[in-house]
Amino acid sequence: MFTKLRAATAQWTAAVPVVAFVLLVLTWHRDLPGWVVGLVSCFLAGAVLAAVHHAEVIAHRVGEPFGSLLLAVAVTVIEVALIVTLMADGGDKAATLARDTVFAAVMITCNGILGLSILVAAFRYRVAVFNAEGTGAALACIGTLATLSLVLPTFTTSSPGPQFSSTQLIFAATASIVLYGLFVATLTVRHRDYFLPVTSEGRVLDEDHADPPTARAAWTSLALLAVALVSVVGLAKSVSPTIESAVYSAGLPSSVVGVVIALLVLLPETIAALRAALRNRVQTSLNLALGSALASIGLTIPAVAVASAWLSGPLVLGLGPSHLVLLSLTIAVGTLTVIPRRATPLQGAVHLAILAAYVVLAVNP
Repeated sequence: MFTKLRAATAQWTAAVPVVAFVLLVLTWHRDLPGWVVGLVSCFLAGAVLAAVHHAEVIAHRVGEPFGSLLLAVAVTVIEVALIVTLMADGGDKAATLARDTVFAAVMITCNGILGLSILVAAFRYRVAVFNAEGTGAALACIGTLATLSLVLPTFTTSSPGPQFSSTQLIFAATASIVLYGLFVATLTVRHRDYFLPVTSEGRVLDEDHADPPTARAAWTSLALLAVALVSVVGLAKSVSPTIESAVYSAGLPSSVVGVVIALLVLLPETIAALRAALRNRVQTSLNLALGSALASIGLTIPAVAVASAWLSGPLVLGLGPSHLVLLSLTIAVGTLTVIPRRATPLQGAVHLAILAAYVVLAVNP
C-alpha cells in the first residue's frame, strides 16, 4: 500500500510542474477569461505542492541546511528575474517595485513563516527549540542588509527623494552580495552545526532514518523543482491582472497586489517550513524563513543595481515612516525571540500580529 502511494505521489509531482509550465507558456502576456484564471490557479497550487515535495527529496539527499538554502535561493533567483523584467516594462510605474517586493518578503518570512512555524511547533511540543547561534546570525544579517538597502535611502541627501546616488547604490549592492556570500559560507562550511535542528537539551537531531534517494532521483527532483518554481512565479504573474482588477474594484491601494503576489511566490517555503515544524525541526523552518529574507535582499538589491544602468525610470528604495516602524519592531522582537533558544506560542503570535499590522496598513495606509 505504501509503495503504491509513493508511486502515485511521484507521478503527480512529476506531471504537474510540466503541465503548469506548458500552461504558463500558453498564457504568458495574454488576457485571460475567468475560467482560464481558475484553471491557472489550480495548477499554481499544484506546482507549489510539487515544489515542496521535490525540495524535500533534495534536502533528504544533501541534508540540512543545504536543502533549505537551495529552496530559498531557487525561489529568490526566479523572483529577482521577474522583478527586473517587470521593472524594464513598467517605467516610472515600477520605481518602487523592488522596494515593495523585498519589504513584503522580509515581513512575510520574518513574521509570517517564522511566527507560524513557532506557533505550530510550540502548540504541538509545548516549546519550539532552535539554535540561537545560527538564527541570531541570520537575523543580524537581515537587520544590517535591510537598514543599508531600505532604510538609509530615506535619509540620504545626495539624490532627491528616497533614492540612492550611483555611488551609494554600488556600495549597498556590494555590501549585500558580500554579506550574503559570507552568510552562505557560514551556513554551509564553517559553522554548519549552528543551523541544524536541535533537541530541548541542545543536542543535534539525528537525520531521518529513511534511506536517502538515489543521485538520479535527486537530479530529477532538482530539474522538476526548477520547472515548478518557474511555473509558480510565472503563473502568479499571469493571474496578477485579475488580482489587480479585484483590488482596484474593492477600492484598495495598489500595494495590496504586491502583498498577494509575494504570498503566492513564498508559498513553497511556507508549506515546507510548516511541515518541518510539525516534525519538531524548528531550526529547519527558521532556516527557510530567514534564509529566504536574506536571499531576497542579498540578491535583489545587486540585481536591480546592475539593471538600473539601462533602466530609464527611477529606483526608489527608501521605506516610508510606517514601514520603518514595522521593520524596527520586527528586528527587535526577532532578537528577543531568538535569545532564549526556545519559544512558546506567545512569541509566534506576536510575530503574526506584526504581519497582520503590515497587511492592514497595506490595505488601509
